[in-house]
Amino acid sequence: MSNPTFSLRLLNSAFLLSFAAFSSCFAQSQAVSTPLFTYALAPDRLVRIDRVLQQFVDQDRVAGAVALVLRDGKPAYEKAFGWSDKEAGRKMTTGTLFRIASQTKAITSTAVMALIEEGKIGINQPAGDFLPTFRKTTVALKDENGAAKIVPAKRPITIADLLTHTAGISYGREPHIAALYEAKGLGPAAGNGWYTADKDEPICQTMERLGTLPFVSQPGEAFVYGYNTDILGCIVEKASGMPLDQFIRTRITAPLAMKDTRFFIPPAERDRLATVYASGPDGKIVRAEEGARGQGHYVDGPRKSFAGGAGLTSTAHDYARFLEMIRNGGMLGGVRILGPRAAALMTTNQSGTLHSTTGLGFGFGFQTVDRYGASGMAGAGAFGWGGAYGTTYQVDREGHLVVVLMIQLMPNATDIQPKFMTSVYQALTN
Repeated sequence: MSNPTFSLRLLNSAFLLSFAAFSSCFAQSQAVSTPLFTYALAPDRLVRIDRVLQQFVDQDRVAGAVALVLRDGKPAYEKAFGWSDKEAGRKMTTGTLFRIASQTKAITSTAVMALIEEGKIGINQPAGDFLPTFRKTTVALKDENGAAKIVPAKRPITIADLLTHTAGISYGREPHIAALYEAKGLGPAAGNGWYTADKDEPICQTMERLGTLPFVSQPGEAFVYGYNTDILGCIVEKASGMPLDQFIRTRITAPLAMKDTRFFIPPAERDRLATVYASGPDGKIVRAEEGARGQGHYVDGPRKSFAGGAGLTSTAHDYARFLEMIRNGGMLGGVRILGPRAAALMTTNQSGTLHSTTGLGFGFGFQTVDRYGASGMAGAGAFGWGGAYGTTYQVDREGHLVVVLMIQLMPNATDIQPKFMTSVYQALTN
């Protein structure tokens, strides 16, 4: 017959040991959030990127490309493919310069966040505090005949609205407002709407004129991609007292040793700038025309319009350094550009479901991935964007990756961006 006292002691001891083990595991789980896998890039799988990108060149669907992958800040993959200028016989190199268009937005948004940290700009401050024409804005609704019906905005547009593209401001190409924008040198009159490199006037002059035009949605009610970050570039100038190019150079690119990131390229370096191509009717590349809808005015332009939404040129290496700084919480190589909390506002969803209802969000400068599967194989917490000339990037926190692809193809009828991203992610193994 068993001893009840002994059994009770044994039961108590087992319980105490189990509780201690549970407590220890629980404490560890609270202290460290450990991923299911520790990822590494497999060299034998990285070579698949070569095949993907070379195939696009061989099929004449892109002229050339530069791909760069950083893993924990160190190059894990960096290669150039094809041609910088096919007709001239100039090969693509990892030092080739590219028009990065809307990839400018993240850098300008960083400038805004730096001034927010200094108290010179408020996140919820009205844009009209800096640009008088934005104090009272209007919205163009469509009537039953599709014509514009202009009504007052319900509230002032704020800095947060501009950072998240929820101010209701487009590029002015919608049929019911296009003529109004074109009459003031914007929308259809400005290349593809976003292009201002050919303007012989400062960006603030252009944006102050924009404020007199009607927008397409009420502030805070919809995600509308447009001149938002160009307005922010002007606000940086007003708040800092210096031109946008100077502020970006002194506060961001020079401290990060991004020597090739500029609004305009010196004439002596024109051969470093990749040629713009376009997807033809058969999918094969054709050389883009000169002017605003093609090669642009990045070398021989007036050099007066520093467009915070789409004006910069850069290299894969430079832009990857900028992204690595953001991934590191605002700091790189001992140089701090932003505090960690400001960087986190940029890379986490600040717009709810206005941008997407399928797992993508938009922070104060970047598109965010809020669930796995919302953007291919990008992990939850990843962030990225791209540019009109075909450039694209992704920062993946789970994989410790910064991924940059540079091409110059506008319009772009290929699927090179998603295929490239997949070729990078498939190389991650545990």
